[in-house]
Amino acid sequence: MTTLEAARQALARKLQSPASSAAPAAPEFPAPQQQQQQQQQQQQQPPPQVALDPYRSAIDPVIERHPTLNELPRKRIVTPAQLNHFEDTQVFGEILGLIRTCNNEVKGKWLTDHVEISEPATAVLGLVNRIQELVDATPRDTESAAQSRFGNPAFRTLHSRIGAAADELQQRIPGLGDSDGDQAYQKRLREELAPYLCESWGNAKRIDYGSGMELNFLCWILCLVKLGILQLPHDAPAIVLRIFWRYIEVMRSIQAKYWLEPAGSHGVWGLDDYHFLPFLWGAGQLSTHPYLRPKSIHDPEIVDEMAPKSMYFACIQAINAVKTASLRWHSPMLDDISGVREWSKVNQGMAKMYRAEVLLKLPIAQHIFFGSILSFGSDEDVPAEEDEHGHLHSHGRGHGHGEGQAAGWGDCCGIPIPSVFAAAEVGSANVRRIPFD
Repeated sequence: MTTLEAARQALARKLQSPASSAAPAAPEFPAPQQQQQQQQQQQQQPPPQVALDPYRSAIDPVIERHPTLNELPRKRIVTPAQLNHFEDTQVFGEILGLIRTCNNEVKGKWLTDHVEISEPATAVLGLVNRIQELVDATPRDTESAAQSRFGNPAFRTLHSRIGAAADELQQRIPGLGDSDGDQAYQKRLREELAPYLCESWGNAKRIDYGSGMELNFLCWILCLVKLGILQLPHDAPAIVLRIFWRYIEVMRSIQAKYWLEPAGSHGVWGLDDYHFLPFLWGAGQLSTHPYLRPKSIHDPEIVDEMAPKSMYFACIQAINAVKTASLRWHSPMLDDISGVREWSKVNQGMAKMYRAEVLLKLPIAQHIFFGSILSFGSDEDVPAEEDEHGHLHSHGRGHGHGEGQAAGWGDCCGIPIPSVFAAAEVGSANVRRIPFD
């Protein structure tokens, strides 16, 4: 036998021996200890998160062309319990429904596009233009402007003039004039709408403006929709691209002329010092754009090119015009949002944020008016009084009462914040500006 054959036989005997047999197969079921460890790992893993629809509970506004008018609008939300009730009301759903319909109808549409505008929408637009005429006719208090960068007291004169003209201005809208029905009823109808309209331009006591005032303008539009004067979805593009955007332009002129302070110690509960909805609907405009991305807001050339037709880019341009340094310094939230890959995601996130940070924040919701058209749906009242700042407080509880803290940024009234427009104007006079101005 050769050496090679002997080696082969030895290898064969080794492979056939019990010691070389394969290891026993793993048991079909894990050992009790292993099974317990697996269960513990599964329990530690958080359940999968389900994205909540920001428009859940949204409904189309209910049309009532001749409502029973038995209660003048007044503020009803004072406590967290009342705020929770508000979320379950028909009005809450209608506000979301109006925002949703308008958002859907402006996707892919620009401010420069042709928009069909109805006769009532034309009349509403004319009313907003008339407010601008009142602004032009009300000069700033130059003595105060020379001494302070805070709100100019001449704004109170403007606010009074708007209030005095509210009835006459609304008569020009089809459906609200004396010739459209019983004169006494029509006058009472205009009285129902007047608080929403008058409180849309800022607070006369504090000389400030925030997303709560912007919400009042939205509620005024909602009243016109519920009365059947403006019709959805037909008038939605005109509401956003013509009426609302003209409202924003007029508000910019008011903020710049009278140096309105941002409402609250952290400014508006939103994205810049004053506004929220132009960012939400502006993201809706851009949500179908084939190649433009949110990070484009950092490119000055793209901003200047898009601003004439895009609300979102126009707002960025307005911020850059009055504030120095980078967005990531003075507008960190907008800077964070620019990292999102798609405008559709930005649009959805804006809707979630508006629901949580505007509609469901007590310091803002306490300024919503409820009456016969926008009903609170509850007879429960908490005795409350309005302080010198225009805030509601339940009896025995003043500033810093904790409800504001529970709702968001500390005290509901906050500390006065100088107007960014005042800072920009001071800067143009060769005075060294603060970088965040």
